[in-house]
Amino acid sequence: MLGPATAKVMAEHLGLHTVGDLLHHYPRRYEERGRLTQLADLPMDEHVTVVAQVADARLHTFASSRAPRGKGRRLEVTITDGSGRLQLVFFGNGVHKPHKELLPGTRAMFAGKVSVFNRRLQLAHPAYELLRGDTEETVESWAGALIPIYPATTKLESWKIGKAVQTVLPSAQEAVDPLPESLRAGRGLISLPEALLKIHRPHTKADVAEARARLKWDEAFVLQVALARRRHADTQLPAVPRRPGPDGLLAAFDARLPFTLTEGQQKVSREILDDLAREHPMHRLLQGEVGSGKTLVALRAMLAVVDAGGQAAMLAPTEVLAQQHHRSITEMMGELAEGGMLGGPEHATKVVLLTGSMGAAARRQALLDLATGEAGIVIGTHALIEDTVQFHDLGLVVVDEQHRFGVEQRDALRGKGNSRGEKRTPHLLVMTATPIPRTVAMTVFGDLETSVLDQLPAGRSPIASHVVPAADKPHFLARAWERVREEVAKGHQAYVVCPRIGDEPGDEGAGAGRGPRRKSPEDEAEKRPPLAVLDVADQLAKGPLHGLRVEVLHGRMQPDDKDAVMRRFAAGETDVLVATTVIEVGVNVPNATVMVIMDADRFGVSQLHQLRGRVGRGSAPGLCLLVTEMPEASAARRRLDAVASTLDGFELSRIDLEQRREGDVLGQAQSGSRSSLRVLAVIEDEEIIAQAREEAAAVVAADPDLEHLPGLRTALDALLDEEREQYLEKG
Repeated sequence: MLGPATAKVMAEHLGLHTVGDLLHHYPRRYEERGRLTQLADLPMDEHVTVVAQVADARLHTFASSRAPRGKGRRLEVTITDGSGRLQLVFFGNGVHKPHKELLPGTRAMFAGKVSVFNRRLQLAHPAYELLRGDTEETVESWAGALIPIYPATTKLESWKIGKAVQTVLPSAQEAVDPLPESLRAGRGLISLPEALLKIHRPHTKADVAEARARLKWDEAFVLQVALARRRHADTQLPAVPRRPGPDGLLAAFDARLPFTLTEGQQKVSREILDDLAREHPMHRLLQGEVGSGKTLVALRAMLAVVDAGGQAAMLAPTEVLAQQHHRSITEMMGELAEGGMLGGPEHATKVVLLTGSMGAAARRQALLDLATGEAGIVIGTHALIEDTVQFHDLGLVVVDEQHRFGVEQRDALRGKGNSRGEKRTPHLLVMTATPIPRTVAMTVFGDLETSVLDQLPAGRSPIASHVVPAADKPHFLARAWERVREEVAKGHQAYVVCPRIGDEPGDEGAGAGRGPRRKSPEDEAEKRPPLAVLDVADQLAKGPLHGLRVEVLHGRMQPDDKDAVMRRFAAGETDVLVATTVIEVGVNVPNATVMVIMDADRFGVSQLHQLRGRVGRGSAPGLCLLVTEMPEASAARRRLDAVASTLDGFELSRIDLEQRREGDVLGQAQSGSRSSLRVLAVIEDEEIIAQAREEAAAVVAADPDLEHLPGLRTALDALLDEEREQYLEKG
């Protein structure tokens, strides 16, 4: 249908390989014929398509050693839409055709990359398509009253995609409908062929709305069916029920707690203990606010499993966090963590740490304790996944900060389940300290049951947050260091967080452990490298914090050194800890009351919220200062203002998601492939997603293999390519 050259460009640059892919490449927006586009707010450095009218066209000649006869030509065309003006520039041999066609009064579609020259917006050598005339090549030959503007590339303009769609549009009549007829009729949705026709060739805005409503249901429903089948499959797997005894380890632990669990902690613990008592594996997500006590709830679950004769493993993303969890869990358990020791209590168990950098002797002992069952609880990093690690009876896997791990890593640890000589699937508890909007939980984590901790324990103090505009008001930064000194004078401690380490280029930075961070326009405009731990610590120790005990902590230090630094800080022997994001989660020092985040604009919204949660963990009020050199009107400053304005992690997660866009809810955004969501927005379409989840659960309960729904089975196969299938299967 399409020429091989066009097909190749579509495949290479837009990921469109089949007629179905092209039919599901929906317009981004529509232009109304007879109305002009907004030019006033064009994004810099992005490929855009605009519909506008030529206001002026001028041909200039200039001296050029490269041009014939020493004279070059430049055509400057000014287009307008009433809201703004935009300059088009053509040079050399590219001048001839536009000079003849782009006359004042001509309307056309223009596509190109927005740049700035002499402080004016311009498109250099844009592609264009005239919007008048009666030849077959005009846009009228494929567009109606509304002109569809497609996601495009420099290699393939929107109107060319539109013409390709027009070529294959008759094939839409053969599209297999994935929605069961009863669902479609009950929801008043149009058929899939009609939706595809109306999304690509709408006559009215009502056509677009009707098509989008139908196509959103397709995306939501097919995805929820995939997740519902995963949940159903989980119920078919065997697991050993783990019921704690009435007078066992868990009861002994609860009896020694110096405080009462919050209502939220009690409710979530009941949900988890009920799951652990079943004969199929628990598959639960535990999310909650910073400092809401997730580790305590997870520890109670681990103790319940140990009580019932099994073992529990906690997988942490970094050695610092694994060491911190090991320290805090053994402290919470006290003598109950002294299993196997002389004089240890009857119900005690052994809690071991396993990391990649442990010494050979310590590692051998830890592996022996796991294999024999001597150790009831193990806390570790990726080292837990290695083949040499064998468990006596692994009953529960707890994954902390789930987004730091690949599915394969989590699955490898669950695969070590072995109870009474039989392979059994361990129960799974996934924890995240990043609050997740409900709709994201129903999509990204839709194959897990969700528990939410949204109460803070009694005695926690509020955290005041302020933006410190270091460039505009340098005296504000000086005042920030005074506040640090004041807190230390009261006997408290402080964190200073920097985006990178500083001893070599390309080192650990904002978002370390989450893949390379794309530079923002603010980064590019600033042209200043992010502030570094080693440099800042040195400057502070010699300058505004002279005389205070300043230490550094970062990811490339030796594990023993990191642990020693954290122990000194926790013991109050260090006044100020200058660190990278290694302190982002899990670090609990109640005496730390102030945090200064340098170059705060280089961190994401959720990451700032996590960092801020390291202070205000005791009875004294917390203070978080977000230092930035970004101008007040910048997007980065607005992001920081949002963080400073609320302590509600769920609200901030919505802001974060809206700024980052959804990406691909099946986890493919990181691999660079196209998003599986084209019209569904996980924030805006909460109601559709919730309804689709209910409908999907009912369909899968009645027909798990979808034998009577071949159209849905086909759509599911198309959604779940090999990589996505793996993601869901191992969920």
